[in-house]
Amino acid sequence: MGIRLPSLLLNAKQAVKMHTASSRNRCGVPKGHIAVYVGDIERKRFVVPIAYLNHPSFSALLNRAEEEFEFKHPTGGLTIPCREDVFINLTSRLQSS
Repeated sequence: MGIRLPSLLLNAKQAVKMHTASSRNRCGVPKGHIAVYVGDIERKRFVVPIAYLNHPSFSALLNRAEEEFEFKHPTGGLTIPCREDVFINLTSRLQSS
């Protein structure tokens, strides 16, 4: 019985990895990216590199989201409460730097 337990754990880990990878691909979010929803009223989905999360300007948006939504995001994903054009401007500047 003790010999079989590690193999069960290994199989469970592989199943979780496969499920995570397949659900990520099904949602259209490539590895190293995150989906965010942006907008004050009507929210639009954007996929951005995870590296953006470390940038001070992007962190300010995340802090604003935390203040407004805490951990209860209405879309089920990370929601950033700002105008779409402001977000596009910020991500364009981050992409070019």
